[in-house]
Amino acid sequence: MPNVPLAKAILLSRCPRCRTGKIFTYPVFSFKSFTATNKKCSTCELEFEREPRFFDGAMYVSYAMNVGIFLTVGLFLNFVLGDPPLWVYIASVLGAVVLLIPFIYRYARVIYLYLAGGIKYNQDQATTSEDEKNY
Repeated sequence: MPNVPLAKAILLSRCPRCRTGKIFTYPVFSFKSFTATNKKCSTCELEFEREPRFFDGAMYVSYAMNVGIFLTVGLFLNFVLGDPPLWVYIASVLGAVVLLIPFIYRYARVIYLYLAGGIKYNQDQATTSEDEKNY
């Protein structure tokens, strides 16, 4: 049975119970359909949406991620580029957030599922499958 580390499973957007099945249908770079989420895990049959509107709570994780982006870009501009004009801050932060929308959306959902989903890792649920070969 595979024993996938937690950090690797989160980075690859894998099921929290078996850590092998994919949470999302398409790759993150598929901007047209980056929101498409699988209903169930292909390996252990876990339903990802724990209850109706479960992923609404991921907005809080998304908010925290956006605050981190704002701070990172703002501190970079201030200390590395020598405090440019206000319009540079606004354009840089907005540009960074817009470019990272697919990543923020996905990882907010993945992190929320891992933190608030109430799902325990079960190594017995993990089976050797095609998904495992894609690690």
